[in-house]
Amino acid sequence: MPNFRDWFSSKTVSTVIPAAALSLALGACSTSSGQSGQEGERPLVLTTFTVIADMAGNVAADRVDVTSLTRPGAEIHGYEPTPDDLVRGQGADLILENGLGLEAWFQQFTERVDAPTAVLSRGIDTIPVTSGGYEGEPNPHAWMSPDNALVYVDNIRDALIELDPQGETEFTEAAEDYKEEITEVGTYLEDELAEVPEPARALVTCEGAFSYLARDAGLTEQYLWPVNAEREGTPQKIAAVAEFVRDNDVPAVFCESTVNDSAQQSVIRETDAVMGQTLYVDSLSEPGGPVPTYLDLLRHDAQAIVAGLTGV
Repeated sequence: MPNFRDWFSSKTVSTVIPAAALSLALGACSTSSGQSGQEGERPLVLTTFTVIADMAGNVAADRVDVTSLTRPGAEIHGYEPTPDDLVRGQGADLILENGLGLEAWFQQFTERVDAPTAVLSRGIDTIPVTSGGYEGEPNPHAWMSPDNALVYVDNIRDALIELDPQGETEFTEAAEDYKEEITEVGTYLEDELAEVPEPARALVTCEGAFSYLARDAGLTEQYLWPVNAEREGTPQKIAAVAEFVRDNDVPAVFCESTVNDSAQQSVIRETDAVMGQTLYVDSLSEPGGPVPTYLDLLRHDAQAIVAGLTGV
């Protein structure tokens, strides 16, 4: 099994979704008959977005095909299913969703699809959104925590076993191997951030999508706008975040790949902080991009946070 620090040193990237699943995720194939699981065919598992498609692909052990409704780089919060999505969905044998209100659009889709649905955030110790229109509701970005990801993998494993009981041994073994790799990322974060002074142990981002990762790594979370905010960084919030960064000598702030970083640039102009590497949250990249797999996403973000807060 590859060591995370070896990955960090070499920056090698590997795609772990089986070839058939990847071609589906890129839209190269669709189900025209509305049926799957026929003799000689593997069951089709449909996920709501690319991150959990990749996670499921790692546990599937080549016994099922996995595809994502949304494409790489898509914004998942306000996604609108297309007619092609409905066609593909009608051939699904199982649907995997994040839950926690992330896929607000998903109910209108599942009403038309005759397949069981598994909610992968089931069992997560949730963190509430602390401001904005979603205040008090659980932050949906639970997969960004290496600790929570282990719960996701267990839920995927259980759903696949229910779908294909004969694959129990293969699913279980694949899940355990995958969990070991995910755990390495959490250990790396903990070890590398151990020497960061307490006041500067902060993760300052554009959107409040890192609550769970911050909790895992022992970091104070600050952000410019909460989950799904209509306004991206009010003047009052920008001023408050800039004050926090100055008072705590936070060396770097961050922004996500799918949002505009202009508000965070305002924080930089008012402080001594620098802009850290772009972070990824809601979507994987295309094959050959910076984060084509979930492990690559976790590793990239962990390395970026460590580099920003330690100056290494």
